Amino acid sequence: MAPVSRMWRQLTSKYTIYHVFVFLLTFFSYAFFHATRKTFSNIKTTISSEWTPQFCNATEPCLRPEKIWMDRHLFDSSSDAEPFLGWLDSTFLISYAVGLYISGILGDRFDMRKVLSLGMCLSAVVVFVFGCLTEWVHLYSQPFYILLFVLNGLLQSTGWPCVVAIMGNWFGKSTRGFVLGAWSACASVGNIIGALLVSQVLDYGYEYAFLVTSAVLFAGGVVNFFALVPSPKEVGLPEPEDGDNEDDVSDTNDDDEDETGITPRTPLVQSDLDSPVTFTQTRPQAISFFQAVCLPGVIPYSLSYACLKLVNYSFFFWLPFYLHSQYGWKETVADEISIYYDVGGIIGGMIGGYLSDRMKKRAPTVVTMLLLALPALWGYSASPNNKTTNAVLMAVAGFFIGGPANLISSAISADLGRQDLIKGNSEALSTVTGIVDGTGSVGASIGQVVVPLLHKQLHLDWHWVFYFFMLMTLMTAVCILPLLVREVRSMKCFLNYQLRRQAAALVQDTHRTDRLNSVNS
Repeated sequence: MAPVSRMWRQLTSKYTIYHVFVFLLTFFSYAFFHATRKTFSNIKTTISSEWTPQFCNATEPCLRPEKIWMDRHLFDSSSDAEPFLGWLDSTFLISYAVGLYISGILGDRFDMRKVLSLGMCLSAVVVFVFGCLTEWVHLYSQPFYILLFVLNGLLQSTGWPCVVAIMGNWFGKSTRGFVLGAWSACASVGNIIGALLVSQVLDYGYEYAFLVTSAVLFAGGVVNFFALVPSPKEVGLPEPEDGDNEDDVSDTNDDDEDETGITPRTPLVQSDLDSPVTFTQTRPQAISFFQAVCLPGVIPYSLSYACLKLVNYSFFFWLPFYLHSQYGWKETVADEISIYYDVGGIIGGMIGGYLSDRMKKRAPTVVTMLLLALPALWGYSASPNNKTTNAVLMAVAGFFIGGPANLISSAISADLGRQDLIKGNSEALSTVTGIVDGTGSVGASIGQVVVPLLHKQLHLDWHWVFYFFMLMTLMTAVCILPLLVREVRSMKCFLNYQLRRQAAALVQDTHRTDRLNSVNS
């Protein structure tokens, strides 16, 4: 309990009411983004039935002519609609990935409060058009749906780079793992909010699920525009120090490494010490996209997150559908059970962040959780048709999959964007976050094509889908392996230094005792 109480005292002594409001506003901003995404994943069964002909027999006659009565039926059966649902997911994720690279650059060059608010409000409008307006005016068109998903992906991409950059501006490195580990539960909380809202209104029609979540997202954008403060400098507070870690290896070795396992070099961006001091410049110059890609650690973590987000988002998009098709559970029941995956991810992110703060290294915690995710995935794939057992195994899988995903996308991205190589230039945060999450979304978009391909086109059962998830999880650990080796070596050097220092102190105490004894004698 002592380390926990010490961290709590550190948090309460360093942070103000502004930190609390920034934490809550950015938390719920991204939660509302995810609530709208979760809406689509949770109504797939309902919307696929809307897009296919109704069952008819001798007692339930078919309506003729079909051109009039069946014009909204885009597919012959629900199984034919499933691949199109996967393509919609992939369309969203591809446009989302492209948008992340762009939004990261925009966030470092413009007011992040305005970029975030505009993205939230416009995305809410697009979600409303897709889910509500098209159903109310009976507009059913595959090209139009794809266009809306492209627009929604681009607009929703404004969220993550901006909120992570804002959090990185307000919270320092010494507690970033725990704070951002807890804060990164925003995506899981958004999934829970979306699932609960959908389960409450789905019986009235799927369009009402989209109506509620889009209204909440739009309201959040308005609140952010008037209340969110992107940087502590705007209210006269100092920025957090990222080099204030006590007992770090960088204080003991010449080969310093920060928490990401990166050896600092000469900064890319430096102030001209000979230039006169002015107070008119409020934003430092942002680094270029290419410079951000070349920062140490960005490429390994981006590739690893591509593999891990594929698994994490496959659960996100397909878990309710899997529960309904595999066990025959009612769609609303499947929506409620799927919440436990997000609960496990919330707990995993908090515990993983706290442990990485204590170790002052991220990679050992992440790789350990990823290796434990392999048996967790296998165990969940063998879950019996029992809701309680399934929920427990689902939470365990969420702990070891969602926890590392939350760490990489939040705390580690913030570490990479504020490492010593670009010290004095916080305007790399949004760009680096966009690169990491954008690359992850590329991998996630591939997963939304592979899952229905394995299950429907190749006629393989769901076990093969989980074997694919296990392979991608292992590849995630392999991508981080070089950084893990470097961080373990750094920890070993630090431990050797501490042992040498303790031995030297013991020798000094022995000599002091001998001198005192000789004087007394």
